[in-house]
Amino acid sequence: MLESLFKFEENGTNLKTEILAGITTFLAMAYILGVNPTMLVDGGMPTSGVFFATAISSGIACIIMGLLAKYPVGLAPGMGHNALFTYTIIIMMGNTWETALAATFISSILFLLITISGLTNTILDIIPIDLKLGIGAGIGFLLIFIGLQDCGIIIDDLSTLVSMGHLLSAPALLALIGIFITIILYVQKINSAIFIGLILNTVLGLIFTTLGFGTGNELMPHISPEIITTNIDTSLFLGFVRGFQGLFSNIHNVIVIIFSLVFLSFFDTTGTFVSLGKQGGFIDENGKIKRVEKAFIGNAIAGMLSSIFGTSPLTTYLESSAGIGIGGRTGLTAIVTGSLFLLSLLFAPTVLSLFTPSVTVVALVLVGLLMIRQLKEVNWEDNIVLVSVPMTIAMMIFSYSISLGIAWGFITYVIATIATGKIREISWATWILLIVFVIFLLFGL
Repeated sequence: MLESLFKFEENGTNLKTEILAGITTFLAMAYILGVNPTMLVDGGMPTSGVFFATAISSGIACIIMGLLAKYPVGLAPGMGHNALFTYTIIIMMGNTWETALAATFISSILFLLITISGLTNTILDIIPIDLKLGIGAGIGFLLIFIGLQDCGIIIDDLSTLVSMGHLLSAPALLALIGIFITIILYVQKINSAIFIGLILNTVLGLIFTTLGFGTGNELMPHISPEIITTNIDTSLFLGFVRGFQGLFSNIHNVIVIIFSLVFLSFFDTTGTFVSLGKQGGFIDENGKIKRVEKAFIGNAIAGMLSSIFGTSPLTTYLESSAGIGIGGRTGLTAIVTGSLFLLSLLFAPTVLSLFTPSVTVVALVLVGLLMIRQLKEVNWEDNIVLVSVPMTIAMMIFSYSISLGIAWGFITYVIATIATGKIREISWATWILLIVFVIFLLFGL
């Protein structure tokens, strides 16, 4: 039954690989269960309610994606999306969290309408192939940066913004050892090198804490006896319905909020799928992403689910590349990931205490390194490409945003095209997209 549904043989995979890939993707994403509540609570939302909303909406969204688009990707509240939701829409603009949920619901409907109207492929076709390769490589660099930052190898610095952390601290040392163990496994061509690296690093981390090295540090793996079975706060459920009452009190704010949410969702999803599609072989010979409409519909549905259950917008996760990296190729990977999110309602403390950022960094770094190899396919002889692709990568890293990186790269590409006297080759659709990107950079949230 599973073979007929997911076509394992046709996709070069098998049941065991898909299950391992689903577990790996979940482990790489599981940090959101702890991070999301700590961010949204600043917007006045209850911690337990956000945890419940994060787990159940992510679980259902992953399963829908696996069944609908049959992509091996996980979805959860996006980092960046939750910051926009909390610190800008709620705190800076003075909206209630209910109003923020209502705006998320409307933006998800608009995202769905854009997708079913057929505009998705039109917009994707406007982005040149070399820029798409740059987007994928930029996401690889961003994954490495995120992973190294989360485990303390890269830290904040007042004078240079970022600097190297103390490598002999327990979290950083554990991460460093795990990264090089995984790299050694990979270059030795050992199957499931990333997954084995995750497990070995977890065991090593437990040994560290047992011996007293890093004990008490939240970045270090440890055994948590807690099990969540009661007292789940569901007060956020359908909170967006109450939010509609205050949503349209300021029409200008509404337009800015919804435009920013749609833009962020669409182009974050675009960049992620371009990258994951390249890595997993889901891009055809013409550079088109297979089943992209169904994948985007899955993302739009995920956004609506986040509103219904009471959390910030869901999006496709870059960390899905960890599961794809060990061979995940079908929707079963996503279904396994989603099932684990649902199970986390019972066992989240244990899962989160074992698979901390100092452990999961091994997946992010190795997958990021592998994604960067897309740059070898870029046509570096073209001066337009030579300036726009590095701009895409640089701004994606420095702004900590996929969508902003795409915007900067695309604007640079068009300006360089005009400078070479090829203005007549620019289509009307390209001009429209250029205007949208400029508006977002200048006036977006």
